[in-house]
Amino acid sequence: MAIKVLLVYPNFRWIPGFETKTLWNVHPYNLGLIASMIESEHEVSILDANMEKLSKEEFFDRIKENNPDVVGISVLTNEYGDAAIIAADIVKKVNQKIKTIVGGVHATSNPHVVIKNPNVNYVISGEGEYVFKDLCNFFDGKKELPENGIVYKKDGEIIDTGRASFIHDLDALPLPAYHLVDFAKYANEIQRESVDRPRDIPYARILTSRGCPFNCCFCEVETISGKKPRVRSPEHIIKEIEWLKEKYGIKALIFDDDNLFIYKDRAKKLLQLMIDKKLNLKWNAIAVAIFKLDEELVELMKESGCQYIDVAIESGVERVLKDIIHKPLDLDYARHMIKKIKELDIDLAANFVIGFPGETWNEIRQTIKFAEEIDVDYTKIFIATPLPNTELYRIAKEKGYLRKDFDFNKHLWTDGAITTPEFRPVDLKILRSYEWDRINFSKENKRKKVAQMMGITEERLNEIRKTTLARANPGDING
Repeated sequence: MAIKVLLVYPNFRWIPGFETKTLWNVHPYNLGLIASMIESEHEVSILDANMEKLSKEEFFDRIKENNPDVVGISVLTNEYGDAAIIAADIVKKVNQKIKTIVGGVHATSNPHVVIKNPNVNYVISGEGEYVFKDLCNFFDGKKELPENGIVYKKDGEIIDTGRASFIHDLDALPLPAYHLVDFAKYANEIQRESVDRPRDIPYARILTSRGCPFNCCFCEVETISGKKPRVRSPEHIIKEIEWLKEKYGIKALIFDDDNLFIYKDRAKKLLQLMIDKKLNLKWNAIAVAIFKLDEELVELMKESGCQYIDVAIESGVERVLKDIIHKPLDLDYARHMIKKIKELDIDLAANFVIGFPGETWNEIRQTIKFAEEIDVDYTKIFIATPLPNTELYRIAKEKGYLRKDFDFNKHLWTDGAITTPEFRPVDLKILRSYEWDRINFSKENKRKKVAQMMGITEERLNEIRKTTLARANPGDING
C-alpha cells in the first residue's frame, strides 16, 4: 500500500529578520531527485513555499489540503535552518500523525540540534536519495528501519545511526522529477541582480559531481559531500542537458559544481560533446578552481558556449593560501589563466576572502592590491565566515576570536564574526564595502561592464552601490 509523501522547501522569510531580504529561489533539483526515487512506489508531490512566498497560514492550508502521511523538509544552507523547524511545527499543527523528516545541508551539519525539536521525527544525515526511499518503505511496512543515515528519538533518547553512505555511482540516479513542479517559473525568473545570473532564459542549474579533495579551512563541502570526488560521466550529463533542452526549452545553464573541472580529461570530453552535439547553450561556471584550468580547457569552454567564469582565488598572499587556507594555488598561474580568459572575451569574476585568524592587516591589504592588479570584470570580496564543522570555526573558537553569544544561524553574511589582535568585524565590514566599490566602479568602462553583466542599467547599479555602502555603517566603531 503506497503512502502519500509531500516534499517541501519552507519559506525562508518565515525566519524573524528575513521578511524583507532578497533571497534566492532554490531550483528544485534535490527535491526532484528524491521524488524520482520514490514516485514509482508512492504518491509524491512537491511544495515550494519559498518560491510561492507562502505565509505560514497558507502553508498550513496547503498541508491540510494535501493530507500527506510523510512530509520531507529540505534546507540547503545553515543560514536557513530555522525555517525547517518552523515548517515542522506547522505540519504537526495540521496533524500530529504526519511523519516529519528533515534533510539537507543544515540537517547533515547539525543533526542533533534539529532532532531536539519535538516536531521532527527523523533527520537524514548525509545524501538522502536512498535513505529517504528506505524510510518511506519502512513506513509502508516493506522494509526495516535504515541502518545508517538517520537520527531519531526513541524513549526520549537520541539514536544516531551515523551519516548515510556516499553515493558513488551518480549515473545511477534518475533525472529530477520536474514534472511535479511548474518548472517554467524557475527557468524564466532571474530574481536577483547578480553578475552570476544566467545569460539567457529559460535556464536550468545542474550538478555534475559531489565531494572535494581540497582542504580549504573555511569550506563545509568536505563535511557535506566527502573528500573523495564522485562524478557523473559526460554521457550522463549530456543526457540531462538534452532532456532539459527538449522538454523545457532551456537556452542557458549554470553549473553549480564545486569541482566541475577537477578531472580535466572528463571536463574536456564533456565540453567537446556539447560542441559536437551543437547544443548552442550559454552557460556559466561558478566558484571555479582556477588551478584546475589550462589553456585548452578554457578554449573549449569558450567554444562550447561559456559566457561567464567565476574563479575562486581567495587570497593574494602565498603564505595565507598555503598556511591558513590550505589552497593549492600559485598566484603566477592564476595571473596567466586570467590573462587567457580575458583574451577569449569571457566575462570574468574573482572571489576573495579576508579576515582569517592568523592573517595580518597588511596581508589583507595585499589581497586587495592583488585583486585590483589582476583587473577582472568583477571582484567579489567576502568576510571569512566560521561555518559549523570547519577548521576556521574550530580555530576561531579555540582562540576565543568568536563572541560568546555567536550563533551562526543568526549571523549576517555581510558582517564579520571574528575578532583578532589584527582586526575587528567592523574593520573588515568597512574595508570590504569601500574596496569592493573602489575596485569595481572607479572607472566608467568597468561600471558599464558590470551593469551589462548584471543585466541592469547604470542608474540601478548606482542604487545598489549606495545601499551596499550604507550597510557598512562606518559610524559603528564598536563592532
